[in-house]
Amino acid sequence: MKELLLVFWTFFKIGLFTIGGGYAMIPMIESEVMNRGWISEAELANFLAISESTPGPFAINVATFIGFRQFGVVGSLVATLGMVLPSFIIIIIIFKIYEKVIGSKTVKAVLNGIKAVVIGLILAVVANLAVNELFVFDGDTFVSVRWASVVISVILVALMLIFKKKMHPILLILISAVLGIIAYGVVPLIFS
Repeated sequence: MKELLLVFWTFFKIGLFTIGGGYAMIPMIESEVMNRGWISEAELANFLAISESTPGPFAINVATFIGFRQFGVVGSLVATLGMVLPSFIIIIIIFKIYEKVIGSKTVKAVLNGIKAVVIGLILAVVANLAVNELFVFDGDTFVSVRWASVVISVILVALMLIFKKKMHPILLILISAVLGIIAYGVVPLIFS
């Protein structure tokens, strides 16, 4: 029971103190969950990639996965409840006081400050994921470049620049999947 309370409290804190959605939650998930040994950095990166192609918000998928991994079905329910409960409570509170505070300059200033922090958190996650997926490190020492990941990234960025906002996200996911299968599945089989 104590362990389930710890899982609930951990995800409750993540849900309560991270504003801006799943990507903004990644630094806190790393801090709270990886430090407890519930998931490794590589597993989190893999799960992030998988959860982008599955339905549902990233944060809830992570909570459910880690809860299940640690304590089965009950753990997944407890972790998921811990993740969503803060948002539910906050929405009820906002609904009750919305009319009173919506025109407040202080509230607008706070929301603008939060936007800046969320953008910074998302950019930090993007930079961290890019470095970890494009380069191989042994501790803090650079080892090599993952050329297949670099080529896939360049192709995707080029497609996005060529077609601007006309490309549907599902198409980008499918192209990424095909390029990943070719680079990490077909090519190694041909040259092995």
